[in-house]
Amino acid sequence: MLEKLKFYIDGKWVDPVTPRTLEVIDPAHEEPFARISMGSAADVDKAVAAARRAFETFSRTSKAERLALMQKIVEIYQKRYGEFVETISREMGAPLGLSKAAQAAMGVAHFTQAMKVLSEFEFVSVKGSTAIAYEPVGVVGMITPWNWPINQIACKVAPALAAGCTMVLKPSEVAPLNGMLLAEVLHEAGVPAGVFNLVNGDGPTVGEAMSRHPGIDMMSFTGSTRAGIAVAKAAADTVKRVAQELGGKSPNIILPDADLTKAVSGGVINMFTNSGQSCNAPSRMLVPRAKHDEAAAIAKATAEKVKVGDPFAEGTQLGPVVSEVQYNKIQGLIQKGIAEGATLVCGGPGRPEGLNRGYYVRPTIFANVTNDMTIAREEIFGPVLCILPYDSEDDAIRIANDTAYGLSSYVQSGDLEHAHRVASQIRAGNVHINGAGVDLNAPFGGYKQSGTGREWGEFGFHEFLEVKAIMGYQAA
Repeated sequence: MLEKLKFYIDGKWVDPVTPRTLEVIDPAHEEPFARISMGSAADVDKAVAAARRAFETFSRTSKAERLALMQKIVEIYQKRYGEFVETISREMGAPLGLSKAAQAAMGVAHFTQAMKVLSEFEFVSVKGSTAIAYEPVGVVGMITPWNWPINQIACKVAPALAAGCTMVLKPSEVAPLNGMLLAEVLHEAGVPAGVFNLVNGDGPTVGEAMSRHPGIDMMSFTGSTRAGIAVAKAAADTVKRVAQELGGKSPNIILPDADLTKAVSGGVINMFTNSGQSCNAPSRMLVPRAKHDEAAAIAKATAEKVKVGDPFAEGTQLGPVVSEVQYNKIQGLIQKGIAEGATLVCGGPGRPEGLNRGYYVRPTIFANVTNDMTIAREEIFGPVLCILPYDSEDDAIRIANDTAYGLSSYVQSGDLEHAHRVASQIRAGNVHINGAGVDLNAPFGGYKQSGTGREWGEFGFHEFLEVKAIMGYQAA
C-alpha cells in the first residue's frame, strides 16, 4: 500500500491538521493500492495563508523569471513522464497507450502552450493617455476532476503561474496521486514556497472551504454541473471570480453528404475513448432517418472490434470506468435506456465477457433514441452511444441544441461550406468539423450549463488576470 498522507503547503510536505484517511482504489481490480489524507477547513486556512504571503513577491516577478521557471518544470516533468503515465493508468483506469499518448502528454502541452502565450503577452498597453495594465488576479482555488486529471490540473496551474498568481489545488480524491506527483515536480523545479499548495479532500469539506474562503480571489472548477453550482453558490458571499468547466451532452451531426462509414466509425471510437469519460464526448450521434439502420450497423461493427481489458495489458483500447459509483450509475442508465424503448444495438448491462472483476462496462450503443429519453438528456460518462434519427437539417440543428449543455459539438459533411453553415447554428463553445481534434490555443469551455469562462491558450490565460486602467499615464 502506497502511503501519501501529507499535503504540500508553503513549500513543504506537512501532516494534516486532523488525521483522516481514504483509500485510493485501482478500478481495474477493485482493490485499494494507496492511501491519502483527507483535509479540513483548517488545512485550507494554512494553504491560503501561505499562498497570500507568496503572492506579495511572486506577483511581481518578471516575465523572464516565470518563463525560466516554467521551462524547468517542463524539463523535470518530462524526466518523470513514465511515472505520470503509470500513475494515471493505475488510479483512473486509462489504457497505458492512451495515458502515454494523451493523458500524461497534456501536462507538458499546457505548460508549453502557457509559456508561448506568456512570451508574446503585453502586460501594459497605452491607449491615448491611459495605460491598460493586466495584473494577476491573486490567490486561485482550483478543484479538478478524475477523468483527465493532469490535463485539467495543468490547464489551470500553468496559466496561473504564467500570470503571476498563487494557488491552492484540490485534486479529485478519486485520482489524487498525479497531482501529488506534479507537486514534487514543481518543488524540484524551484517554484517558490507558497506559490503552489495542494490539499487533498472531498468537495463538501475542502472544496466548500475553498469556495467560501475570503482569502481566495478566484475559484477555477472543473467537474459536474451539480458540483459547479455548489461552488458558485459558496463563492457568492465573497464575490470572487468563478470559472467553471462543467458537463456536456455533445451532439455529433452526420449530414447526408458525409462519408457515412467514416463518420460513424470515427464517432464511435471518439465516444469510447477514455471509456466515454470525457465531458466533450460525442455522445449523441444524429443521423438522417433514411440512413439510421445503416449507421447503427456500422456503429455495431465498430464497437465489436474495441478491445476491453486491463489498462496495463497490451492492445487494450478501453479500460474500466473510474469507480464503483460511476459503474453503478452507468449500469442504471443503460437499464433506463432499455426500459424507455431505445433499441439496444450492442453491449448492455453487466461486464464484458471474461471480465468478472473491475469496473468494466460493455461498449454499448443504442439506436432509435429520441431526444426526450433519459439517455439522451443526462450525461452518462461511460462508453454508451445514443443514435438519434432526424428528418431534416433544421430538425438536426433543433435536436442538437435541445439540451441543457453546450460544451462541444461535432459536424460531419463532405462539403466544408455546408459544415460551416451548420456549425454556426450550434449553441456550443466548441465545434469539431470532420473529426478535427482539439487546438490547445483555442478557447475550451461551454454555453449554458456547461460552464462559464474559458480555458486553454490565450483565452485561458486571461481568466487569471485583472484589468486595470491607469489614467494620466502619459501627458495628453
